[in-house]
Amino acid sequence: MGKSLRRRFWVQTVLAGITGLMTIVTLLWRDWIEILFDSGPDQGSGAFEWLIVGVLALVTIILAVAARYEFRRVAPAS
Repeated sequence: MGKSLRRRFWVQTVLAGITGLMTIVTLLWRDWIEILFDSGPDQGSGAFEWLIVGVLALVTIILAVAARYEFRRVAPAS
């Protein structure tokens, strides 16, 4: 393999993992925001948590696609 993976690939992969994990945590444990910040930005309706889930899921997908692009840039054609 002539080319090696750049640091960008590893950063994108780690960040995709972290945001993916936070998406799952937010889906399973929706009160972590209120507990962590000691306030309810949506007064308990759950709308803010769904916004967080959507944003985290979108960021995870974008980072995963970018990491895949970086990986395929280096991977030999088969």
